[in-house]
Amino acid sequence: MAEFDAGLLAATGRRRPRVAILPTASMPDGEETFQRWVAMGLEHFRALGAEVEAVLVRDRATADDPSNAQAVGEADLVYMSGGKPGYLRDALAGSRVWAAILAAHNGGSILAGCSAGAMVLAERQLDMRPRVGMPVRWVEALGVVRHSAVIPHYDAQPEAVAALAVLAAPAGITVLGIDEDTAIVGRDGAWQVHGRGRVTVWNGRHRERHRSGEAFRLDGPGRPGTTDGTEAADSTEVDDQAEPD
Repeated sequence: MAEFDAGLLAATGRRRPRVAILPTASMPDGEETFQRWVAMGLEHFRALGAEVEAVLVRDRATADDPSNAQAVGEADLVYMSGGKPGYLRDALAGSRVWAAILAAHNGGSILAGCSAGAMVLAERQLDMRPRVGMPVRWVEALGVVRHSAVIPHYDAQPEAVAALAVLAAPAGITVLGIDEDTAIVGRDGAWQVHGRGRVTVWNGRHRERHRSGEAFRLDGPGRPGTTDGTEAADSTEVDDQAEPD
């Protein structure tokens, strides 16, 4: 994804863009995994010429830390890692860090998420916790991309399994199945596919496939304006990269 991420950095219009890495979603897997995400993010974006800071939000308490909120608020690109989407949503929802991210995004910064980080940017997300008698449950996400939900690693599982979840999605929700090493970038309701894989767009039982370079729209009642971006450097990116072992 280096070429793609370099394009995101170029879109900021800055010679040395400021990137904030938010590895929060990986914290349930332990401090070692958390630090591995930090190291990968720092190495990756420094190699692309960015000024990178890891914002060490481990839980809700640190999501309310004013210094962490300041760090993400000053970034040109905020990148949220993979991990546990429910944990990430619970840590950020209503927090100072999330308020700062939204303010920065509406002011022109790019907001990007990988896997769990992509899932929480949508209006709804799959509750991945196992339960008896209710195998599929859609819950509220952070709602940056309205009327949508994301299924990451879409090509890593049989589509019949994903279809069971898709058909249980709430009415009016477009489900985006994003293959690994694939991303979509949205602005003003228009989304373009990047990377080696495909994006499968589900509207109810209707299914469409889109490959790199192709575009589609996410329109609906109450479609967001500035939350999807209004400037060249104001965009939302959701991608699905293979997570570390």
